[in-house]
Amino acid sequence: MLEINIKGKAEDSKARTGYFETDHGIVETPIFMPVGTQGTVKAVNQSFLENDIKAQIVLSNTYHLYLRPGTEVLEKAGGLHKFMNWSKPILTDSGGYQVFSLTDLRKLKKDGVEFRSHLDGSKHFFTPEKVIGIERSIGSDIMMVLDECTPYPCDYRYAVNSTQLTSDWAALNREAFNNTKPLYGHKQYLFGIVQGSVYKDLREKSAIDLNKLDFDGYAIGGLAVGEPTELMYELIDFTTDFMPENRPRYLMGVGRPENILEAIDRGVDMFDCVMPTRNARNSNLFTSSGVLSMRNAKYKDDFSVIDNNCTCYTCTNYSRAYLRHLFIAGEILALELASIHNLHFYLDLVREARKMILEGNFKKWKVEKIKQISFNINNHSEE
Repeated sequence: MLEINIKGKAEDSKARTGYFETDHGIVETPIFMPVGTQGTVKAVNQSFLENDIKAQIVLSNTYHLYLRPGTEVLEKAGGLHKFMNWSKPILTDSGGYQVFSLTDLRKLKKDGVEFRSHLDGSKHFFTPEKVIGIERSIGSDIMMVLDECTPYPCDYRYAVNSTQLTSDWAALNREAFNNTKPLYGHKQYLFGIVQGSVYKDLREKSAIDLNKLDFDGYAIGGLAVGEPTELMYELIDFTTDFMPENRPRYLMGVGRPENILEAIDRGVDMFDCVMPTRNARNSNLFTSSGVLSMRNAKYKDDFSVIDNNCTCYTCTNYSRAYLRHLFIAGEILALELASIHNLHFYLDLVREARKMILEGNFKKWKVEKIKQISFNINNHSEE
């Protein structure tokens, strides 16, 4: 069983800091997980990911790895850790979100979901049991159950049926997990996913249903899909009340730096989002002085560092002028240097949050940090 060891809690807040241990290493929480959908964090090699960014865990995707390179290749390689040369923990999403985002290319059924590959149109069928088998082949440390991510807006009747389907599939996922063994000698853990759209009674029911199955950790799914930000915060705060105190809590697919801080305040431990790397590839960098667009002409002869408060490889070695030159010239190095910086910014943010919780200053620090971020984004952002 995977338990979170709590080292400290914030006053007047649900924020907590601690750690959990896998066979591939310890993960300190709160933590941000860089997204490596296809077995790679886009534009960042594993050495920088580990040594400069200091990522403790990365996220990969079952749907994408199943389609390419396929489970046969992964098993021949000895699992994803060896295939991608990554020795630290890996979490795999079940691919449910990706399948359900296919809309016209998928058909939902009681025992699973039929879909067509976005690569070649070939037909496939995911059941809870099959997804567990794929995740065994991948060899991730943390496996997510197959669930249905409801759209927003979503009417109540649809949400009722969808939430029940997610609960039914969760039980099948749990059974399949219990009846199979890891392939590569290290322990694997299984997280359930709380759904229920924007309806609190359904969120409560979903959490209670999952608690009965005694998962190793619990995720909040189906948020950050278009609902108002304040409603998202309200639902996070509500849902964590029904999540076990001694298990990791994971908010899926969120988000902006201020979203992460608000969710930590509401008791969340784990996060992932493509935002830092996607923004980086589009030349937008998160800094303590706002979001900077490195294509801006004013940086042509600006030889200052990107962020005076950052110690990442990019800020230590290169100027704004050089990074702008790389983007304008279409050089691939621009994508790597920008991605390294943005991921370092996110990992620094959660490191500082852990420190503030332990020192008893989290609540005050969070308020000031969000004010700073909001001021900079609203007044100095060039995004």
